[in-house]
Parts: sequence; structure tokens; C-alpha cells
Amino acid sequence: MNLYEHTIIARQDVSPTQIKQIEEKYSKIVEKFEGDIVKIENWGLMNMSYLIKKNKKGNYIHFKIKADGKIIAELEKNEKIDKNLLRYLTVKVKKFDLDTDYFKNNDNKEDLKK
Repeated sequence: MNLYEHTIIARQDVSPTQIKQIEEKYSKIVEKFEGDIVKIENWGLMNMSYLIKKNKKGNYIHFKIKADGKIIAELEKNEKIDKNLLRYLTVKVKKFDLDTDYFKNNDNKEDLKK
């Protein structure tokens, strides 16, 4: 089994319930093909550096997956036809960083700046 980090960008006008449905849909695909989802992170609505399909912002969802390459191919095949998604990216990694939460708002950093 290989380790993958898989990020999806959904349209900015997708509701929170639709985001949960997207998470569940792709989680079920991974589990159906006997893969393992280690962690799902919802990074929320963020600005993009350029317009993608007339969208300035996107809802980012990040998966940490233990799976074979066949599962990733199946995921990407389904994501190509999903109208709610703008982009997706899969990166093969050697190990997961499960401790760091990169997109969490830290009030401590703001206190240090003062």
C-alpha cells in the first residue's frame, strides 16, 4: 500500500451539506476498493490565486489515504465528471504529517506579533 495526499477544490457556492456529501462519496470509493482513509481535513473556503471556471474562491478538502494506484485512478475518474469540483491533486508521499494543522487559526501567533 502506498501513501497519498489527495486534495479536492469544490466550487465556492457549494453548501456545507454538499461538502459533507462530497467527503462521504469519495471516502466510500476508497473504502469500496479496500483502501484506508487515515485523515480527512476540511480546510474551508479560501481564495485562489487565479480564476478557475469563473470562481475566485474554493472549498478545499484534503484526504490522507493508504491505497493502491488503482484506487487513485478510480477517484480521479469520478472527480473528472463531478460538476461541483474545480480541481483535484494527488501526491504520493513517504509518510504522513498527522500532527501539524496548517490551516487552523492560531491566536497564539497573533499574540506573538503584538
